Amino acid sequence: MIDLSPELITIIMLGGVLVLVLSGFPLAYVIGFLGLIIGIVVWEEAVGQMFYLRTYHLMMNYVLLAVPLFVFMGSMLERSGIIERLYDSLYLWLGGFRGGLAVVTVMVGTVMAATVGIITASVTLLTLVALPSMLKRGYSKSFAAGACTAGGILGILIPPSIMIVIYGPMAEVSVGKMFFGAFIPGFILSAFYVTYIAIRSAIQPEIAPPVPVEQRAVPFLKKTWMLVVSLVPPAILIFSVLGVIFFGIAPPTEAAGVGAFAATLLTLAYRRLNWPVLREVMTTTLRLSGFIFLVGTMSFAFTGVFLGAGGGEVVTEFILGVPGGKWGAFGVIMFIVFLLGFFIDWIGILFIMVPIITPIFETLGFDPVWAAVMVCVNLQTSFMTPPFAMGIYICRGAADPSLGVTVADIIRGVIPYVLIVLVVLVLLTLFPDLITWLPGKMITR
Repeated sequence: MIDLSPELITIIMLGGVLVLVLSGFPLAYVIGFLGLIIGIVVWEEAVGQMFYLRTYHLMMNYVLLAVPLFVFMGSMLERSGIIERLYDSLYLWLGGFRGGLAVVTVMVGTVMAATVGIITASVTLLTLVALPSMLKRGYSKSFAAGACTAGGILGILIPPSIMIVIYGPMAEVSVGKMFFGAFIPGFILSAFYVTYIAIRSAIQPEIAPPVPVEQRAVPFLKKTWMLVVSLVPPAILIFSVLGVIFFGIAPPTEAAGVGAFAATLLTLAYRRLNWPVLREVMTTTLRLSGFIFLVGTMSFAFTGVFLGAGGGEVVTEFILGVPGGKWGAFGVIMFIVFLLGFFIDWIGILFIMVPIITPIFETLGFDPVWAAVMVCVNLQTSFMTPPFAMGIYICRGAADPSLGVTVADIIRGVIPYVLIVLVVLVLLTLFPDLITWLPGKMITR
């Protein structure tokens, strides 16, 4: 056993993660390797038992069963055809306004967020459906791609959110309360996105021209009926998941099962359910859930070594010692989370940071639901800030090469949305009831 100071361990472990991730190694292998090596150095053979116990504790967490269920629900809904119908109906209503198609894209992304909850599915579907439609009608590439990316990313915040399902058990915060704590901030973000699109389109009308009248000449009653019919299935799915949680009928895990079943029934009702679709949905569920749990188990073991070796105390003392009192410390935490989003996947950030920052939030006296949702809102930026920027690369990968959309176009398009997220964070700091009010109205069992 080698005697290393907690300060040196903190530098080696946190610095090692950034260096190795930037070198191109997968995050799960990086944190697993560092945790194992430092654990052997500090505890010798006892590290094996610690790894086993930490992994077992994580995998036996009942709430985390909701992860594969929500992934299944989102994957099934993506293939149901519901979102395409909703886009077509909103297109007829808002396409005549400057920027109307971009507004429709964000609105559809918001509805998808409340039903799908997986940004890979949301960004991909919006890119496939909305991006060609906008570019065909003269929209700026960056403006259109930014709307598709930012609108799809809302799926990781607005419930049912995989991010919240993972965050809640780790911080020992109610997932149901976090769901409803994130509801209003998610819709505020959506409203700010729409406002930005409207203002930008008015200032620069050439980047988002209206759709010609002849392309949306549909009788009023027909397009009204199309809108109503397209909204009913998402409403059913939202109530089947969030409604049963809000009214205390079932906790999130059981609600996820109800949502997965409802999504399957809706896909069947739209005659999209067949063996190839079911096989594809199950493969996607297995692959994405396996990735999440692999990163989770390695991160959980990593933080076990980090906290056990005294790294947590080092970080806590540093944050609590910054000027500005509790708000200065809170600002440092949010800044660190924001910076990590440039380099590390959101899953890794959660599993590494949440065990460290949750006790600090408690020491500072912040409401646990408010603090948790603030971190989740902050992580919206991680999908739009290169070099990692998962949302940007999903959009680029899903875009038809013939459209000529480049990564640079998408980056230019999402920068305003990153700034909007930061503005909303300030707003939620000034008015914390925007997060805490709705959870306080929940009916708990």
